[in-house]
Amino acid sequence: MTNPRKISPNFKIAIESTLQWTLPAGGNINASTASTIGGLSNLFAETIASGSLFSTNKGVVMSTYTLVYTGSGSSYNYYGGVLDPNGNIHFVPSSAGVGQKVSSAGIVSTYSLVYSSAFNAYSGGVLDTNGNVHFVPYSGVVGQKVSPSGVVSTYSLVYTTSSAYYGGVLDPNGNIQFVPWHTPVGQMVSLAGVASTYSLVYTNSGGAYAGGVLDPSGNIHFSPLLAPVGQMISSAGVVSTYSLVYTNTSGAYIGAVLDTNGNIHFVPYTAAVGQKISSSGVVSTYSLVYTNTSGAYIGGVLTPCGDIHMVPYNATVGQKISASGTVSTYTLVYTTGSAYIGGILDTNGNIHFVPTLAKVGMKITAISTGGMKFPFGVCLSQFFNKL
Repeated sequence: MTNPRKISPNFKIAIESTLQWTLPAGGNINASTASTIGGLSNLFAETIASGSLFSTNKGVVMSTYTLVYTGSGSSYNYYGGVLDPNGNIHFVPSSAGVGQKVSSAGIVSTYSLVYSSAFNAYSGGVLDTNGNVHFVPYSGVVGQKVSPSGVVSTYSLVYTTSSAYYGGVLDPNGNIQFVPWHTPVGQMVSLAGVASTYSLVYTNSGGAYAGGVLDPSGNIHFSPLLAPVGQMISSAGVVSTYSLVYTNTSGAYIGAVLDTNGNIHFVPYTAAVGQKISSSGVVSTYSLVYTNTSGAYIGGVLTPCGDIHMVPYNATVGQKISASGTVSTYTLVYTTGSAYIGGILDTNGNIHFVPTLAKVGMKITAISTGGMKFPFGVCLSQFFNKL
């Protein structure tokens, strides 16, 4: 923007995690910096008329689109998604036999995988600092990644088991941390591609955590599914636990999102209340409009103007949390059981929900406010004003 602010290292990390992209080393956001960010450059456009994004006061515009691969029967096709450096959204293959991606122009296509499994191979994905998309091993016996040029390859893991990890997070040191699901050990992949394991404080063979997020201080928080305590990894690699206000034994939360005020929101699966952690580490709960004991939402997406949209799994309505903390619902154009898992913000500002059993893609379209369109940096000014 015309008066760029310097981004502190920790907040820079948090923003990078949210966007699944890496800002230049200098950390200044302005037109010059924007030109180096490849597929996201349109979102940082200096001109107010470009890069239309979300309006918090104009409702939600939704649409569906045709997929190339939808699977058959009750196989869970894809678990989560990742935006690559070229602006393509990759759906993470769970039981799908092919990869599937959506280009920035909205073109859906498939590609061959090196490793696939009929039983939940991967769950969640992470973009590393070299621009490779990594799939997180759920029951997969090897790691798998897609390079920026589209080359698919596999690599060795140290620990594998059925239902091992659920989601991953890029830490401040460039390591990919897998979120422990049924596994008794943590596992990470270094920037050099070397996998290693480490000890956890809390584990649960029935499913401890599902999804995670990087906070503004560089700590990774795991989202509590059956775990009765929170667990995090510091930027120095220290693992610790902390108390939660709400837990249950049926799968409380799956996924976590960092909001524009630095709070971490856990996404309610069967939870009866929302739960968040403030930037100072205070855990609290808040009321939801819609809940579902069969599993409401899995994963969430932060819009550039501060709304968090929860991704509908068995939910029959959409649900979002505004930057001011207001929870509201909206109508979905398509619902089915076990519909979507995870969501991604594309380079045009649209939110895509990742299809699991859904037979169509679904997205929330970026809209303008009364003809005035806002560039990405303006919408993220809440971040920079806090620095």
